[in-house]
Order: sequence, then structure tokens, then C-alpha cells
Amino acid sequence: MAKADDARADVIAGHATAEATARYAASHAERTAAGNFREFPGGVRASSLGLGTYLGREDAATDSLYERAIGRALERGTNVLDTAINYRHQRSERAIGRALAASIARGTVAREDVVVTTKGGYLAFDGEAPPDPRAYFAATYVQPGIIRPGDVVGWHCMTPRFLADQIERSRANLGLETIDVYYVHNPETQLDEVERPEFLARLRAAFGALEEAVRARRIRWYGTATWNGYRVPPQERGHLSLAEVLAVAREAGGDDHHFRVVQLPYNLAMLEAFTLANQPADTGLVPMLRAAEHVGVYTMASASMMQGQLARGLPPELGTVLPGLATDAQRALQFVRSTPGVGTALVGMKTVAHVEENAGVAATPPVAWEQFQRLFTAA
Repeated sequence: MAKADDARADVIAGHATAEATARYAASHAERTAAGNFREFPGGVRASSLGLGTYLGREDAATDSLYERAIGRALERGTNVLDTAINYRHQRSERAIGRALAASIARGTVAREDVVVTTKGGYLAFDGEAPPDPRAYFAATYVQPGIIRPGDVVGWHCMTPRFLADQIERSRANLGLETIDVYYVHNPETQLDEVERPEFLARLRAAFGALEEAVRARRIRWYGTATWNGYRVPPQERGHLSLAEVLAVAREAGGDDHHFRVVQLPYNLAMLEAFTLANQPADTGLVPMLRAAEHVGVYTMASASMMQGQLARGLPPELGTVLPGLATDAQRALQFVRSTPGVGTALVGMKTVAHVEENAGVAATPPVAWEQFQRLFTAA
């Protein structure tokens, strides 16, 4: 059973850097195609495919699968690792921590080669679901004064005290001095119970805590990882305006704030980030990907294969527009990473076989815009 005591005691210093990731990208130039590495905040080079860790059982066997897959992914040119403290009850963060430490010890990578991202916002169990969840949360968070009952909306909390606690837990789980990107996880959840002015005040306080974490070198950048917020129409209660979120970041951190990355679902079945004009801009409403690109915010696409549902059974004509690939899973990933505005397409990889299959996508150039837009003009 994985518990907090299993978190790594030896902490790895540093964070992803422009120089190190450029060397990493160059070292994989023969096995990855042009366009596989993208410009990330701080001049860092980030791979167009990132390894996600959301799915899987909360057990040691799945931990081992992830650790082997992560090690192989780092060998094959994937240098973006994504997780969250609540994924598999903290076990996914710990698996990344062990795998990254082992890869560094083997000399496969240096810490500065790798972009590690995690999220906080949901109350997380410790290794497994306890017999009495409410008693666990009371003992872990309420009694020590980390949260007050009124702070929580549907098991979600984003107060400064809570986020500071979660960052420390994530740093321990990952064994890292500095997390490259720390996301507020699904902040729009708060809108289920609070009005927008109160929500923005809570978000401002959260960003203030994250700016403090940057100053303390606990995190490098921050952002929001959402499921619905950036891809629903503006009139919906849970809608998030990137312009409004950035205004809050400026209030919290000034013009040099560190809000630089967003994450949202995007795939062949969930096209809103590319097709739905729901973000205010100077010219009116534009889709989220265009809005983020315009203001220099890096986008990571989650659910690139819709948790495996797009790995088979795709229309045969996709093979014409997305050539040079052998499987539907590869075509689904190629679609996402070829979409203008997408920096990194995240996909769950908990087997070495999946890593090898996805490496075939990295070895293929992204589809040019002239070819890509045929998918939409044909429709």
C-alpha cells in the first residue's frame, strides 16, 4: 500500500531549461521528425506528445507498468510528463517520481531535460480509498486547519492554504525541488456553487499563492487544467474566459505573472477548442486555441485519444489526410498534434507497447495546414 511515507526523501533539484531541452531534442533528431519539439515558456523545448497518467488501477502492478513506460518514453523522445495529485490516489505522481529518478540515475536524462506538470484542486486519498473518506479528509485537512468546510465545492478546493499544502505533497511525491507547471485543476467546479465575482476572487487568491510558490522555486509556471471551462459556450455558467483569467493573473502577479500554460480536452470527437468561437478577443469571439496562441499561452491537449475510445474504428478517409501511419491510435494523435495552436498532445501510456506505437507518430512530421484543413472542408 502506497502511503505518504513512500514519498521520496531525496529531492532532485532544478527544472526544465532551454539549453538542456535543446540538447535533448537534438539527441533525438534522428528518430523524431521536424516539428516534434515545440517552443515552451522560458525557451524550453517540449515534445509534441506527452505521457499522461490518469487511468489505471491503484495498485503496485500498475505503478510498475507506468514506471517502465515512463522510462521508455524518456528514451524515445517524449520529455513531457503529466499527472495530478488525485490521479490514482497520488500513486501516479509517485510513479513518475521513481521513474524519473531511475532514468536520471541511469544517465538517460537530466532533470533539466524534462517538463513535469501536475495539478491540485481535488481532495486526494493517499494510495487507496479509505474506509471512511469523510473521516480521512477531516483528519488530514480540516483538523490541521488546511481547509474549512465552506472552502470545498464538490470535493474541490483552491484556497491558498490548501494549494500550498498540495504543492508540498506533490513535490514530495515527485521527488522534485521544482515542478515545471502547476495547474489549478478544473477551477470551474467552484462555479457550481458560487457566483462569478466570488469565483474570480477565489481564483485571484489561488494565483497569488502560485506566484508565491514561483518565488520560492517550488514551481516554475502555473496555469489552469480544465475539462469544461474553456470549451463551453460563453452563456454557460461554467464557462471560463481566458482573457478574464489572464486579467486575474495580472492582478495577482503583475505584468510579469507566471500564468503560461492551459490544458483542456481536444480530440477527433471533442473539437470545441478548435471550432467553437467562445473566447473574447479584439475581433469578437474566437476559438480557445486561437485565443491562447494569440496571447502566448501554451496549450496542452488532454484526452487526445478520449481514453482509448479513438484507438480504433476511425473513418478510413482519415488515412488519406493523415498519411504515413499504421494505426487509428496514431492517426488520432497525429490529428491533435497537427492542429494549429496545440503545443503538446497528452496521451495515457502505461505500457511500453503504447510508448513504441506512439513513437511512430513522433517520427512523422505534423500534417501541414493545407492538408489538415481538408478534414474540415470535406465535412
